[in-house]
Amino acid sequence: MDQKKIEAYFEEHREEMLRDISELVRIPSEKGEAKPGMPFGEMPAKALDAGAKLAEKLGFSVRDYDHYAVAVNLNDCPRQLDILAHLDVVPAGNGWTVTKPFEPLVQDGKLYGRGTADDKGPAVAALYAMRAVRDLQVPLTKNARLVLGSDEECGSADMKHYYSLEQEAPMTFSPDADFPVVNIEKGRYSTCVRASWAEDVRLPRILSVSGGVKSNVVPDTAQAVLEGLPVSELSVYAAEAEARTGIRFLLREENGRVVLEAHGTCAHASAPGEGNNAVTGLIDLLCGIPFADSEGFRSLCAVKKLFPHGDWKGTAAGVAMKDEISGELTMSLNLFEYRSDGLKGYFDGRTPVSATDRNLRDVFCAFARSLGLAPDDEGVSPAHHVPEDTPFVRTLLKCYEQYSGQKGKCLAIGGGTYAHHLKNGVGFGCCLPGTDNHMHGADEYAVIDELLLGAKIFTQVIIDLCS
Repeated sequence: MDQKKIEAYFEEHREEMLRDISELVRIPSEKGEAKPGMPFGEMPAKALDAGAKLAEKLGFSVRDYDHYAVAVNLNDCPRQLDILAHLDVVPAGNGWTVTKPFEPLVQDGKLYGRGTADDKGPAVAALYAMRAVRDLQVPLTKNARLVLGSDEECGSADMKHYYSLEQEAPMTFSPDADFPVVNIEKGRYSTCVRASWAEDVRLPRILSVSGGVKSNVVPDTAQAVLEGLPVSELSVYAAEAEARTGIRFLLREENGRVVLEAHGTCAHASAPGEGNNAVTGLIDLLCGIPFADSEGFRSLCAVKKLFPHGDWKGTAAGVAMKDEISGELTMSLNLFEYRSDGLKGYFDGRTPVSATDRNLRDVFCAFARSLGLAPDDEGVSPAHHVPEDTPFVRTLLKCYEQYSGQKGKCLAIGGGTYAHHLKNGVGFGCCLPGTDNHMHGADEYAVIDELLLGAKIFTQVIIDLCS
């Protein structure tokens, strides 16, 4: 197939593709309460329905897998390639300035809105690639299938269900990462630390602390309710902590107590250094205030020792590590709750290929217990690695180089995609190197030319692998 014909096809269908992405972005498909026929809530189910209807409108056959996922088939030939994309999104969060999260907007060559980059834009790009192969009448001997899921952001139970009914395709990629090719996805060490105690009513004291919305999102807000100290005194400590941490603190009196808000910057948990963690910033402030000595306050200060603000490499916990092929460990405390009789903190760790239970979990747990905290006994989930010299990976790199004009190479990432547990699965697109699309953050966007480039590359990949 002539490359010029593929490029012309997407120029012709550019506006139509953007309209279809925008229709999906308008659906606030955050995970909700399970209902009959809606395993992940009403909005993910609505997005899945919309994706299926779009595929049917474009003339494809669609199969619904109990409303966990839907599969879109290019033809009836034996299956060679699966493309796994998702239509659920992380919570909208705060701090949007260009547009509202679910009101897509084209501006300065970018399409803004929650899900434009992760992963509704790439999903539609893959669907349009299948459409291009069909409309350009490229003869194929194998099938490519687009699988649209609805629970990628909250554990991927959708793909567990799909693969309980289907075998893996010989080759799989997920357009939910970066170009050129992500052949290594770091492992995970993500679990809880806890502590409990009898309530101590001596003043001044902390009544509650809470922060975070999802385990894989660095929190941009957190809140504490305090008793026994005036706002004027607390404001001095807040100003010092603000200068120290970069977190913005707001205080107000409410029913004889003080409500303390912390505002930072959210980020994907795979790159916690790109955010400013409001939970650890708030804990840093609280541990510097002279509250009455209590077991609860001591436990909170122990959490600070385990996860000091600004330490997202596990240095304080004694588990900082890296290796040549997959890079550094990252670790961030993303969900936290403190009450009058206990606390619970959930952290997200992305681990290099070299991480094991012995050199990571056992070391972390020993230090946490020495501080009086009780870690859950979860093990390290190993990293995923597909060798870069496989014919599949070489084909992906060739197609990327052909259309982008840039040198292809393999990458390791801290994020996880649907491909993580598949023997021959990798991340592939749609973001070009150097693009910061604010994934999981405010003002998420996709570069329109990158979405179109991704669609062209996917078209060529389907042709090369399925002819």
